[in-house]
Amino acid sequence: MLFLALETSCDETSAAVFTDEPRVLSNIVASQTERHLPFGGVVPEIAARAHLQNILPVVEQALAQANITLAEIDCVVVHNTPGLVGALLIGVSTAKMLSLALDVPLIAVNHIASHIYACRLAAGRDIFPCVGMVVSGGHTALFHCPEPLKMELLGGTRDDAAGEAFDKVAAILGLGFPGGPALEREAASGSANVYPLPRSFIHESRIEFSFSGLKTAVLYTVHGQGVSKGPTPPPGPFRSDVAASFQQAVVDVLVSKSRQALRQTGLNRLAVGGGVTANRTLRAGLEAMAAKEGVELFIPPMNLCTDNAAMAALAIEKWKRGEFAPLDLDAEPNWM
Repeated sequence: MLFLALETSCDETSAAVFTDEPRVLSNIVASQTERHLPFGGVVPEIAARAHLQNILPVVEQALAQANITLAEIDCVVVHNTPGLVGALLIGVSTAKMLSLALDVPLIAVNHIASHIYACRLAAGRDIFPCVGMVVSGGHTALFHCPEPLKMELLGGTRDDAAGEAFDKVAAILGLGFPGGPALEREAASGSANVYPLPRSFIHESRIEFSFSGLKTAVLYTVHGQGVSKGPTPPPGPFRSDVAASFQQAVVDVLVSKSRQALRQTGLNRLAVGGGVTANRTLRAGLEAMAAKEGVELFIPPMNLCTDNAAMAALAIEKWKRGEFAPLDLDAEPNWM
């Protein structure tokens, strides 16, 4: 069985080919970072137009890398939820067109569930049941995952997602876009213990996240109490220390809440996906916690952390059940 999958949920245009083993034969990602750089964040309309330009060339590259032709594809897969509606529509429309033209089944996959399945893909073996945590620019949430296609929300963010907070704090510090990698680089030369920034809900039993107050605390640390705007700090110890202190505050909360979820569910497996999991400090914190708690930790390699089409191999589970999508499939921007 050969599957062709498409991903256009935000600002990465991706196509992948994989088998039902699962084995990934190709995974092509076209980044839009340069297009959004002047605006300091993702502009939905620009993202949708870029997907429109990139989608067919990316499909052609994925087929070429897999050394197959379009006629050999047995099933078309697409992430149809959640995400930017205009961006999702490009992928969904293309997938429906290919399904119809090739006369093969269409499978719709949840982008968030796919981030967790990326851990299964990387592990090469079953990882369910597990606690799943997705940490990205748009989502920060913990799930009880008894099996690949079942996700019970344990708790999510009440405001900003962790990745969004990274981007906003990077902007406050004048580090540019994308904020996550830039802030991590800046934090590498700083001390995480200089500024006692808030860690919302860290001592509470509820499994929830909130990073808006942390972002505001950084703003006031940089510009002064009650001041919302001011010059960005120049390179130096102050900027690096603020970056490191912020990063550690986020990591502490994510590690603490994942520990709570594991203890609450009684599960001994933690699968973590999403773009923020590329952060090395977060990985180290989760690894230390998992070792202390005696649980298995699954984190995909860097190329499967950020948005990509290979993680849509979750569709194999739907194929086994005969869960196919109709040709009037629509994009669903909101899922939770």
